[in-house]
Amino acid sequence: MADQMKELMDVPRDFLKDGTQFINRCTKPDKREFIRISQAVGVGFVIMGTIGYFVKLIHIPVNNILVGAA
Repeated sequence: MADQMKELMDVPRDFLKDGTQFINRCTKPDKREFIRISQAVGVGFVIMGTIGYFVKLIHIPVNNILVGAA
């Protein structure tokens, strides 16, 4: 019973220790790195938006054919 209680108390302590190590290892990006990340995210948004647009463009007529046939 004491071992279970000790293990239960170790979980939050280990979590806080790991979290503190992670935060201390993190660094704030410099301006150049931030701009590169922002550009990559922007390109990703444009690509996903374009794919979504073309999927919707194809889906509407196909859906009308399937629903119209019923």
